[in-house]
Amino acid sequence: MDNPEHTPTIQPDGPKGKHRRHRRYKKNLLTSPGTLTYIGPEIELKTKIRRIIYNEEIFKNDAVKSLHECSPEPADKKTVTWLDVDGIHETSLIAKLGNLYKLHPLLLEDVVNTEHKPKLEIYDTGHLFLTLKMLHVDTESPICISSEHVSFVLSENYLLSFQEELTTDIFTPVLDRLQASVGKTRRNGPDYLLFALMDIVIDNYFIVLEKLGDSLDSVEDQVIKGNEGLSLNELYSLKRELTTARRLIWPMRDMINQLIREDNPLIQKESIPYFRDLYDHIMQVLDTVDSYRELVASLADVHLSTISNRMNSVMKTLTIFSAVFMPLTFIVGVYGMNFENMPELKLQYGYYYVWGLMAVVTTGLIFYFKSKKWM
Repeated sequence: MDNPEHTPTIQPDGPKGKHRRHRRYKKNLLTSPGTLTYIGPEIELKTKIRRIIYNEEIFKNDAVKSLHECSPEPADKKTVTWLDVDGIHETSLIAKLGNLYKLHPLLLEDVVNTEHKPKLEIYDTGHLFLTLKMLHVDTESPICISSEHVSFVLSENYLLSFQEELTTDIFTPVLDRLQASVGKTRRNGPDYLLFALMDIVIDNYFIVLEKLGDSLDSVEDQVIKGNEGLSLNELYSLKRELTTARRLIWPMRDMINQLIREDNPLIQKESIPYFRDLYDHIMQVLDTVDSYRELVASLADVHLSTISNRMNSVMKTLTIFSAVFMPLTFIVGVYGMNFENMPELKLQYGYYYVWGLMAVVTTGLIFYFKSKKWM
């Protein structure tokens, strides 16, 4: 047993504070594999842990204040234990949880690495490990997508979930359903709870895409209207964020497909249709992301074409003016010469004749340009 005096402090429930996001890339380079090194934004708040125990008849939801309360329940007990860890920056605490649940060191290393890409792995210890990304979008200009690192460890009668200390608890809707005994979660095992939590993450992708779609519609309206104030930065910002979203979402397709197709004893046959529904949703998300990326590329081409056409129109107008004034300049230049023997200089109405000649030339050129549909 760990000595409570040396156990990291765990903060009970309370609102999350804001913090500045400073990434520390590749901090675990040149370290031994399995060394727990937190890679992510600096967090000042303490880790919060909740322990939820439930079945169809009972429901307990307690804030954990000591690691002694986190010990796994006996495997033969007909209840599901959900340990929700909110905050992965305290590596000593994560390491002690790993010892309690006999988690592989490489698994724990992926839990505390917020830069790790989504993955699924099955360990010989009987644990199924998944890590994925919860997406959040800031609709202020320029639009920005941020990701929250989420990990799951599934076993026979419990589920561990790990999330960053970034926003409000993303799994609150599932917790509310469990408490109200609404839906099928209380009547099923930890594999169905895994589905419910993953479903929350994937549903949030649709919310993020809806906000991106609204921004895309706004940009599309500006492009169609030929708004000169539209900057290419807005288009490329949207394209960059969509590329980021696709990079973070794409691995989930293979992860869920692996859960569906492989015969894993931790995933009950009754839960397979629900994971198949997740697969349909993630494919829909990816199709939407791809269509948005194509639309952004098309809008960029249209915007550049509009700018080019506008420039061509300006150049066309200037060219026509130059073509009209070129013969007039020639006429004026000829009669601006200071030769004494120029017969036209002594004509009484020579000045008016020259003006008439320039008017005829100008009118003729204008009619010629219009006949060619250049004007």
